[in-house]
Amino acid sequence: MRFFNLMVQGTTSDAGKSTLVTALCRLMKERGVNVAPFKPQNMALNSAVTADGKEIGRAQAVQAYAAGLEPDVHMNPILLKPNTDIGAQVIIQGHSVGNMNAVGYHEYKTIAMNAALDSYQRLADQYDSVVIEGAGSPAEINLRARDIANMGFAESIDCPVIIIADIDKGGVFAHLVGTLELLSQSEQERVIGFVINRFRGDIALLQSGLDWLEERTGKPVLGVLPYLMGFHLESEDAVAASPTKDSSDTKLHVVIPVLPRTSNHTDWDALRLHPNVQVTLVRKNETIPPADLVILPGSKSVQADLAFLRELGWENYIARHLRYGGKLLGICGGFQMLGEFLDDPLGMENAEPSSAKGLGYIPMRTELKDGKQLKQRTGVISPLGNASVKGYEIHSGISEFHQPMQHFAELENGELEGYLSEDSQIIGTYLHGLFDDKHALKALLDWAGAAESQDFDYEAYREQEVARLAKSCDEHMDIDALIEQCRAFQAERL
Repeated sequence: MRFFNLMVQGTTSDAGKSTLVTALCRLMKERGVNVAPFKPQNMALNSAVTADGKEIGRAQAVQAYAAGLEPDVHMNPILLKPNTDIGAQVIIQGHSVGNMNAVGYHEYKTIAMNAALDSYQRLADQYDSVVIEGAGSPAEINLRARDIANMGFAESIDCPVIIIADIDKGGVFAHLVGTLELLSQSEQERVIGFVINRFRGDIALLQSGLDWLEERTGKPVLGVLPYLMGFHLESEDAVAASPTKDSSDTKLHVVIPVLPRTSNHTDWDALRLHPNVQVTLVRKNETIPPADLVILPGSKSVQADLAFLRELGWENYIARHLRYGGKLLGICGGFQMLGEFLDDPLGMENAEPSSAKGLGYIPMRTELKDGKQLKQRTGVISPLGNASVKGYEIHSGISEFHQPMQHFAELENGELEGYLSEDSQIIGTYLHGLFDDKHALKALLDWAGAAESQDFDYEAYREQEVARLAKSCDEHMDIDALIEQCRAFQAERL
């Protein structure tokens, strides 16, 4: 089978690039194409850990799943994890190369591009096809120099490009025409068509606009994808809202603070989607409602986010919540906050050495050190009926307990992980994704006070949603024609 590639770029962030790449990976797999996803540069605080202990963007792990593959670090060789408004941790092929501000990273882009091209070539040598996801918009003029994420990369590997736009945002024709107009002549020539995403209503009412667009640009509309009600795909970056549910079905109220640097907020997707759980995300200056369970999530800047919580009154709220018998769960950075001290002797978070007092609920001290713990984990939740659990660790801190205590889980290698208080009110763990396993989910809901909750299999639900997405794209795009169009594009370049 002749190799072909394709890049999906968007007119804006959240235009639908990740979902379209996910659908194309599944549809090509179903057609017998050995396909791999790829995103040269990703900026997100949601990440995943590969089997060999490397870190990539969450979206590429989902796309790998759709393609029937294990996530590979070369599917996302450059990951930027923001830790301030102007700076980020830079991860190249799974390894952190340090923190850089925007200007510093711009100067570093030549090195980063070499890594992206190396990873791409490794996939191209191994697979029949590589489907590539862009980032943001290719028309961001201030980012065109040394571009890795969009047309700069497409030009480097000489691949065809689809541009997708979200009609639900409004102004879809302006988005598409404006984006195309701002591209260079050679970049415009590699655009093989448009996709319009999230359309609601009668397609007949849109047809005159589609005809105008094709005549105005000389580019075909390859598909108009409908708005999928209630659709769920693990978010690349934005914190997803909880779906509206019938209050009579609610057996557990969960409250989670949205931190300035919340990381891996896909941790609570299974809770958001569970029919008996109501998750309330509390943002800055919003009233904190009563809850059965409070979750302190992961954080890219633990000391700063803990100070944020204190400023907004969460410390007093949590103390009152526990006094009245509520349950408290800290995940990763949230786990570290529950300890007695947070030490940063190398200035990894604050650019200078610092120490902060934790909330003091766990007899534990955490010290940030060079290097990350990046591991996939499986085991059992020993104190909760030995329910199976699996997840992954992504953290820099090393936590040490200074007195005997009850651990949360026993891992497959015999290690003891996390913390469960003697009164069973507080759990702390480094395991991201712990709710994804249906057995762990049920055990944790029972622990939190929802013993009569329904069974819910998040992993089966995710498969259902990927299949629904792929079916919709198959019905509204000619995938076989698209594959031939990509092959023809590349044949002309030989």
